[in-house]
Amino acid sequence: MVIPVHDVNPVRRTPWVTYVLIAVNVIVFLSTPGMAGSVAGGGDLSQLCHLQAFLDHYAAVPRELIHHQLPLAVPDGTVGLGGQGRPGCVIGPPTYDKSPPLSVLSAMFLHGSWLHLLGNMLFLMIFGNNVEDRMGHLRFTLFYVVCGYAAAYGFALLNVSSGDPLIGASGAIAGVLGAYLVLYSKARVWVLVPFLFFLPLRLPAWLVLGFWFVLQAFYSYGAGVSDVGTVAYEAHVVGFLTGMLLAWPLKAGTPPPPEPPGLLFGRRARPRHTW
Repeated sequence: MVIPVHDVNPVRRTPWVTYVLIAVNVIVFLSTPGMAGSVAGGGDLSQLCHLQAFLDHYAAVPRELIHHQLPLAVPDGTVGLGGQGRPGCVIGPPTYDKSPPLSVLSAMFLHGSWLHLLGNMLFLMIFGNNVEDRMGHLRFTLFYVVCGYAAAYGFALLNVSSGDPLIGASGAIAGVLGAYLVLYSKARVWVLVPFLFFLPLRLPAWLVLGFWFVLQAFYSYGAGVSDVGTVAYEAHVVGFLTGMLLAWPLKAGTPPPPEPPGLLFGRRARPRHTW
């Protein structure tokens, strides 16, 4: 509903971890053959079979996370003929050893399309730098991973029988948004509102992120990951709440964000003259 583009909340140090996370996500996406076109609905059958085999290997699957059991037969990435003579993906015993817990980590760096990737990286860039600035590089790295794991396992507990792959950094980034809401709720965020044309507005972070969370919670009642490309809203909710919980102890020692230039308590300050 709104697209954040910038926050009025400068950092004290360079957010190297945020930059590295963005770079790794982009590199992984570019190095995954056929990922973008196949998930978006394009690509031929060979690409789709290759993608399905890739996701079965590296994506997090709720059923595997809960029961810690791998399927007996998975796509091997090749195309063959089925029982009715129609081409399809060849199914066979897995030729790899997969650790379901480690698949959560690899899935956090996989994205299904350019829109999926760029949307996540935009939110991480805008809100991750301040959270990293407050936590420090090492603690922010651990925080990011913990939120990603909490989001994935939280979704799996709510969808224990699902065999669909779960990919994307949005669960971890939802944790970053939750932490930002706790630490910098009064910071101002520039957003674009798609009303007629993109209308720029400067809104408080509590409104932008609170509205985002309410939408995720609302959609989670009727949406899951029934197939590749849909959104795991429940993972967003769990990740967001985890981020809030982990950031709460830091709230007391967090300096307030600077007032936007020319504003004082939400009103334009009167200039002081030296006579």
